[in-house]
Amino acid sequence: MTSNETLLNTTLSLPLQKRCAVSEILPSNPSHFCLFQSSIEGITLPEKFNYPFYYEPHELAKLAAKELQNYLHTQTDWEHDFGMEIGNDGEIIGKMFGVLVVRNQLGELGYLCAVSGRLAGQNQHTKFVPPVFDILEEDGFFRRGEKLIMAITHRITEKENHPDYLFAKGQLEEAKLQAEKELTACSEHNKWQKEQRHRKRREFQNELSGQELSEALLLLDKESIAHHYQLKQLRKKWQETIGHLSIDFSKYQKEIDDLKEERKNRSMVLQNEIFDQYYFVNRALEQKSVGEIFKHTIEGRPKAGAGDCAAPKLLQYSFLNQLEPIAMAEFWWGQSPKTEVRIHGHFYPACRGKCEPILGHMLQGMSVDENPMLQNPAEGKELEIIWEDDYIVIVNKPAEFLSVPGKKIDDSVLTRLRERYPEATGPLVVHRLDMSTSGLLVAAKSLEVYKALQSQFIGREVKKRYVAMLEGIVEEDEGWIDLPLRVDLEDRPRQMVCYTYGKPAKTKWEVKERKDGFTKVYFYPHTGRTHQLRVHAAHAMGLNHPIVGDDLYGKRSTRLHLHAERIEFRHPITDEWIKAEIPADFL
Repeated sequence: MTSNETLLNTTLSLPLQKRCAVSEILPSNPSHFCLFQSSIEGITLPEKFNYPFYYEPHELAKLAAKELQNYLHTQTDWEHDFGMEIGNDGEIIGKMFGVLVVRNQLGELGYLCAVSGRLAGQNQHTKFVPPVFDILEEDGFFRRGEKLIMAITHRITEKENHPDYLFAKGQLEEAKLQAEKELTACSEHNKWQKEQRHRKRREFQNELSGQELSEALLLLDKESIAHHYQLKQLRKKWQETIGHLSIDFSKYQKEIDDLKEERKNRSMVLQNEIFDQYYFVNRALEQKSVGEIFKHTIEGRPKAGAGDCAAPKLLQYSFLNQLEPIAMAEFWWGQSPKTEVRIHGHFYPACRGKCEPILGHMLQGMSVDENPMLQNPAEGKELEIIWEDDYIVIVNKPAEFLSVPGKKIDDSVLTRLRERYPEATGPLVVHRLDMSTSGLLVAAKSLEVYKALQSQFIGREVKKRYVAMLEGIVEEDEGWIDLPLRVDLEDRPRQMVCYTYGKPAKTKWEVKERKDGFTKVYFYPHTGRTHQLRVHAAHAMGLNHPIVGDDLYGKRSTRLHLHAERIEFRHPITDEWIKAEIPADFL
C-alpha cells in the first residue's frame, strides 16, 4: 500500500475534526487521481453535476469510461473472469464500474475510478478508490467480531456432531417414528373392528331378539370400550417414553440453542456497530452514519451492500481529498446476471434502493441537475380519439405519457378523460400502457361497461398486438417467451426475472422485417406484466435484443420504439366485435 493510501485509510477512520486536519496535508493529486490520456481540448464543462438516477453521460465522463475500459482490456494487475468467454455457464461475475470526473486544487481535470463491491476477491486496488468502509481490513473491529462469531459457529458444529448428542437425538427420533407407526396401526385396526361391529349389529338385529339380542349387543359395546382403552394406553405409553427421551435430549439441545442465541446477538451487535461507524460525508464534510441515513426509509435500516456501490465510493474519496466533482457515469462490464438485464459496456444510473438515501446526503450543497422524472412528460401533448360511442372511447396515447396519475405527476390519460367526460362514472381507464409506450388505450364511460370490459381483459379475451423495433438482428422467425417477472426491490421500477417469486409472463412474437441492423417485431402478450415486452425483448433468455430507445434495459434514444397498434374486443352493450388499429410514428 502506498503512503497516500495509508494516509487516506487513516483519514476515513478518524473523527470529523481530525479528518479535516488530515485533508489539509493530502497532496493535490492523490494516488487514485488519473489525468486524461486523451485530449479534452474543446470539451465544455457541464453547468451542473448530473442527476445520478437518470442521466445522459457527459462527454468527459464518456471519455473517462473509455479509458477505464481500455485498462480493463489490457491490465495485468489482477485476474477476474467477467464471464464474457463463449460457453461460460458458471457464476455470473460481471461488475458495475464508475468514473467521476474531478478537478484538483491546481485546476487540472482528471477522473477517479471505482467498482461496485469487491473485485477479484479484494477491496483494495491501485486503479480504484478504496471502499468507504473496508470490512476486509484484518485488524478492524469487523474482522475481530467475525472471528468470535465463527468460533461460536465452530462450537455449535462440534456439539451437533458429538456422539452423546447424536445418540440422544437418534433415540428420540426413532421413538417418535415407532410411536407414529404403532399408533397408526392401532387406529387402523380399531377402525376396521368398528366397521365389523356395525355389520354384526345389523346382522344381530335381523337374526336375534329379546334377551339374546341384548346380550350380543352388550358384548359388542364392551369390545368397543376395550379397543378404545387399548389405544389410550398405547398413546400414554409412548407419551411417557418420548417425554423421558425429550428431557435427555433437551439437555444437549439447550446448550446448542444458547450458543445460537449468543451468535445471533453478537451478529446484531456487530451489524449495529457497522451502522454506527460506517460514515458518509458530503461536500462540507458533514458526516452521517449509514444507520442514520436509512433510519427514515421504509425498512428503517440499511439494505445489504449499502454504500459499497461505485457512486458513494467515488464521491467519498473526492470530498476527503478536496477534489471537485464535475460529472459521473457508471457502466456494466461483463456477462449479465441471469435475473437482470445488464448489457456489456452500457451506461446505467445509480440504483435507488441502496444509493438514493446515501447520495441524497452526499450531494447536499452541490449544484445538481433537476430530477427529470419530476417534469411532466405529457406537457404539450394531445390525446387522439380513435373511436368513440356512448359507452366506450379508444385513444392513441403518445409516448412518455402516463396512463394514470403518478406519485409526483397528476397529468395522465385518466385525468384528461375525466376533464373531457365529467359525467362519466367508474374508473374510466380499463387497462394501462407503460409511460414510454405509445398506442391504443381503451376507456369506459360507465362503471358497468368498465367492469364488463375488465372481465374480458382478465379472461384474456381481448386481442392485442404491439409493434417494436429491436436493436440487432433476431435470427429466428417466431416463438414464445415464458419468463416470470417481479419488481427489482433494489432498483424500482426495473423488473427482473424470478422463478421463485415472479408472476407468470408469456409473450408470443414474430419477426416482420430485418433491415439495416434492426428487427421489426410483432408482440402478442398473453399476460400483462409491468415492462413485460421490454424485459422479454432484452433479456438473454428472451430475444436478447433490447427495444430501440429503452432507457432501462437498452440504450436511450429519442423515444421507446414500442407501440400498441391493434386491439380487438367484444362490445359489452351491442355485442359487436370492435377492432381498432393505428400505425406507429417511428416506422
